[in-house]
Amino acid sequence: MSQTMQFDCLLVGGGLQNALIAMALIERQPATRLALIERDSRLGGNHLWCFHARDVPPDARGFVDPLVAHRWPAYEVAFPELTRRMDVEYLGITSDRLHEVVSQRVAASSSATLFCNAAVERVTAGSVVLADGRTLRGALVVDSRGPERLQAQGRTAYQKFLGLEVALAEAQPGFVPKLMDAQVPQTDGYRFFYTLPLAPERFLVEDTYYADGPQLDRERIRGEILAYAQRIGLHVTNVVREETGVLPLTTRPLSPPIRDGVLVGGYAGGWFHPTTGYSFPVALRLARYLASADLRQPFGEGWNRLVAHRQSQARYFNLLNRFLFGAMPPDQRRNAFELFYRQSEAMILRFYAMDVTLTDRLRLFAGRAPRGLSLRAALSALLPR
Repeated sequence: MSQTMQFDCLLVGGGLQNALIAMALIERQPATRLALIERDSRLGGNHLWCFHARDVPPDARGFVDPLVAHRWPAYEVAFPELTRRMDVEYLGITSDRLHEVVSQRVAASSSATLFCNAAVERVTAGSVVLADGRTLRGALVVDSRGPERLQAQGRTAYQKFLGLEVALAEAQPGFVPKLMDAQVPQTDGYRFFYTLPLAPERFLVEDTYYADGPQLDRERIRGEILAYAQRIGLHVTNVVREETGVLPLTTRPLSPPIRDGVLVGGYAGGWFHPTTGYSFPVALRLARYLASADLRQPFGEGWNRLVAHRQSQARYFNLLNRFLFGAMPPDQRRNAFELFYRQSEAMILRFYAMDVTLTDRLRLFAGRAPRGLSLRAALSALLPR
């Protein structure tokens, strides 16, 4: 099939980043001729994206709120010498909700088109060629296909996890989410369990590692998760869904977000938190920017400010990663997170939002060092390379 179709904006990849861009453009620039291109039959893959309610500014709630499938008013973290409750709202977007809402919004738009089951042959500045021969053209191309396409310099560490969504024999009303339970054996780096109640009788339990290598022993971890669930009083009847991820965490400057005239979005473009792997706050900033820009000439002063802020924040978190992965033994890394969670609630929220201030940066380095930090290795991490 040889056919050429004309659009204003081509979004390659149907994950969180391009879903946010599509929702923002449909709301703020409804006349935009938009194409959202996904290789699979559904948008969103197999994911649960979580973030703090603070990460959504008032002007974005109109297109973000419909995507939210879960809300929790508080959560807890637990370490050997610290247990803390954070009374802040925590939100979750599921793949199913993302597909349902975005596909409905696109279908209701007179200017947007969704291409599912559309394998991409080639992406260039101004065009996308599909495997079936169709060519889509647009003034702006945003390619947001997967973390495996990230171009990082220097050493790469990893946040990797396996999660099981499980059905329970008994309801657990009132269970407070536990985002980090690090009161567990520290194997393969900093390790913690992450437990979210999705319904009274359905939970997500993840085993997460901040590790030096990407290997994930799935069979062993499945057993560890079920044993952990039993220990905390969750009686599992069956596994409903499994989710895995191996996310690279950078220690050196990110590659530019524009490559050969194509805007690279999502994890591949560096629109993520280098230390936590959280992608929502930074992905939302890109979506909000594009929704207010002239898509024919989007790379002006506003773009430069957005990228400069991203680069400044990323440099700081790259430095933290060099300390975490280069100056601390793997089984001592949790001490850095335990010390971090003694900071103020406001600072913790800015940290996750990738919006730390100069005072925040100085405070983290001026306080007492976490146990296990090697001063010699820390000084080496500060030296330019």
